[in-house]
Amino acid sequence: MFSPSDYLDLSHTQHGILFPADEPVWTTLTRIESYLEFRLRREILTQVPQGVFIGEDVFIDEGTTLEPGAVIRGPAWIGKNCVIRAGCYIRENVVVGNGCVLGNSCEFKNSVIFDNAEVPHYNYVGDSILGYKAHLGAGVVLSNVRLDRGEVRVDDGKKSHATGLRKFGAVIGDHAEIGCNSVINPGSVIGRRSVVYPLSSFSGVLPAESIIKTRQQQVVVPRA
Repeated sequence: MFSPSDYLDLSHTQHGILFPADEPVWTTLTRIESYLEFRLRREILTQVPQGVFIGEDVFIDEGTTLEPGAVIRGPAWIGKNCVIRAGCYIRENVVVGNGCVLGNSCEFKNSVIFDNAEVPHYNYVGDSILGYKAHLGAGVVLSNVRLDRGEVRVDDGKKSHATGLRKFGAVIGDHAEIGCNSVINPGSVIGRRSVVYPLSSFSGVLPAESIIKTRQQQVVVPRA
């Protein structure tokens, strides 16, 4: 249960070793730091314009566009043909695939992002995994810490699963779409090709090919 292959196509990442088939997908989060420590090649293979900050422990592959104002503190591994937009803040232990968009005023830490994922506007991605062609709408937050600072658990509606993690945001499956200004709460797992409506607050496990519909009741009254 919660096998990586249930949510992620490992052919769309260079870092499949992070995802043992016999462990829950979220255990990957405990391995990112050591993986980068031993496998990261410190090299920049693209142009770096004035106004970009890049730390020492960073690899950026060819064809990636860096816009002025981006901060890549690292350790970080960024693939080919990505776009790292102005105001993007990439903190420690971030692995980014090929063809990804990491947008303005977005923050990333201890996460794995598969090929062609898009996180374009005002997003927080902490201790999370984004699958192939996953997309976060503007303002989406993947919250990674419980309010009581306790262990994050995954609740599938029938059972609460221990993770052993104090910080765990979400697993967003391949092709999943998260609508604008939604909050995905700690320990959430979103299945492949699922959709979360804008302005939603979601916790738990969303099966593949599902839609979370959030509708507001609005009343129009005369202005006094």
